[in-house]
Amino acid sequence: MTEPQAEAQLHPLSEPTADSHVGTTRWRRDLRTPLRQFLHTETGSAAILVAAIVAALIWANISASNYEQVWAMPLTGGIDGKSLTMDLRTFVNSGLMAFFFLVVGLEARREWDMGELRIRSRVTLPFIVGISGMVVPAAIYLVFNAGTSAGNGWGAAMATDTAFALSALALAGKALPDSVRTYLLTFAVVDDLVSLVVIAVAYSSDVNAVALGIGIAFLAVIALLRNRGVRYGPGYLVIGIASWVAFYKSGVDPIVVGLVIGLLTPARPPARVDLEQASTVFRAFREQPTARFAQETREVVRTAISPNERLQGLFHPAASYVCVPLFALANAGVVISGEFLARAYVSPVTLGIIVGYVVGKPVGTTAAAWLVTKFTKGRLKPPVGWGAVIGTGTAVGIGFTVSFLIAALAFSGNATELAEAKLGILTAGICSTALTWAVFKVIGLFPMRARLRAMLGTEAGITDLVVPVDPQRDHIRGPEKHAIVTLLEYGDFECPYCGQAERVLRELLKEHGELRFVFRHLPLTDVHPHAQMAAEAAEAAASQGKFWDMHDALIDHQDALVSRDLLGYARDIGLDTDKFAADLNAHEYTAARVAEDVESADLDSVAGTPTFFINGRRHHGAYDLETLKEAVRMAKAVAMIAK
Repeated sequence: MTEPQAEAQLHPLSEPTADSHVGTTRWRRDLRTPLRQFLHTETGSAAILVAAIVAALIWANISASNYEQVWAMPLTGGIDGKSLTMDLRTFVNSGLMAFFFLVVGLEARREWDMGELRIRSRVTLPFIVGISGMVVPAAIYLVFNAGTSAGNGWGAAMATDTAFALSALALAGKALPDSVRTYLLTFAVVDDLVSLVVIAVAYSSDVNAVALGIGIAFLAVIALLRNRGVRYGPGYLVIGIASWVAFYKSGVDPIVVGLVIGLLTPARPPARVDLEQASTVFRAFREQPTARFAQETREVVRTAISPNERLQGLFHPAASYVCVPLFALANAGVVISGEFLARAYVSPVTLGIIVGYVVGKPVGTTAAAWLVTKFTKGRLKPPVGWGAVIGTGTAVGIGFTVSFLIAALAFSGNATELAEAKLGILTAGICSTALTWAVFKVIGLFPMRARLRAMLGTEAGITDLVVPVDPQRDHIRGPEKHAIVTLLEYGDFECPYCGQAERVLRELLKEHGELRFVFRHLPLTDVHPHAQMAAEAAEAAASQGKFWDMHDALIDHQDALVSRDLLGYARDIGLDTDKFAADLNAHEYTAARVAEDVESADLDSVAGTPTFFINGRRHHGAYDLETLKEAVRMAKAVAMIAK
């Protein structure tokens, strides 16, 4: 059979158009997962928090009466003759902060559904560490204040401010592995949840059971609607506000409502079928740009993203950059004088809080992690090294948001003790930040191998790759058996960003002889009309032992993937073109082989290309050379110390 005859047997494919790449995965250097975005926003907001604290201290010390007068300003609102009155500080503390704790709940649910806590066996350790990191500081505070009325303020010595704790880690070193920050976040979330339970149970008085029952009923309605998949934001907003009002009337701090709504909001990765549907409706809108198609497109695109991620994107920046700084401005004002400092630094309230945070937090969290590891014989242990365990323990000794809330409730009738508590919280934050910096600087002086162990530990991380690499079926470039690092890509031969990533991958393979590269197909047929045929062409070449030759040819000529081009590449790499054309035309083997990879992509929740996995862990972020180099180096370090 001649080559023209072979070409004639192939199914005709349309020529690529000038805008055939429209709608493909964007090549961005700032791609972040929800967790990375959460960490970035939290640490970024800490600078504004510090500025708000300084402003509050300056304001209170310039004019204490004006400071208190402004925040005591009454606010009244209502509907149908029903009014609600509170002062400005209460509105900030219980109203705006409800949005902040909504974000806390959303992140906790995201971790439960998609993050580290999706492996339920990993819930036990952060739960115990978080509880211990609260009980020990509270016990230390009670030792200092035993037998006094100030003992009621024990809750002010136990809560962690996640934003400041993450900022302390950032100050300790920007090169800290993400696993260290993630470990801190897992038990800091427990800290936040338990702290709000403490507020609701221990610091609520004269509870109105009827109003509380109504508030809980509204939350139950939200849970029912979520369970049935109802998506109507205004409705949830109205029910949420009604629940907040009911909790406020009941005497239980209504910030709990924000937390519960966040916990009720599920998280999930975007499904490929949803993204394909979005492409379909967008094409319909492109052909007929009518209001109806615009609305349908907007709705389909919106619902492709989980409610959890949408609400985090909506509320997290405002909560971190507006609500929390306003809270700091409203609560951090302390009139400072030499006499006050001399008295406060020997008072049991201030000392109990300082020692509880600076000593109790690291002792409580580290001891709990060690005891769990010992009693489970290593089945449960921290996902980081012991140096990082100690460093994160000192970082969570920074209490602010919830600590100030509890202090305001516990010492509401005693301005002197409230001022002493605030001073203790601020002082403990400064000391814990300095201690965190010192811990990680000391770790940085260790020899390389010891430093890696101290930071990363030897615990095997979560494997995101559901279908493991199989040398008998997967296409592997590099050492098959003794590779230290495996880099797997789900790719599409027509995706231009896979083409850009390929140049980076070739550089990595040149520099790292211990690296093996695995390619799996994920043709995005809804946006790349030639991707399926190109993937099958690669498999037809694989049947003649030339997969990688065809892979390179297809990647190097992404704008030429019609049938005659494929046959030309087959001829150029030395294939039997008759067999190649017959295999490709039959589709029996080639299509089935591509379908296997697509099925594995669905199991791994992969919806776009290129998507990379490094030693089984999904790589998030950019695909430039330096980013992937660093990811490979980190994976190699973890693999080496685990030996």
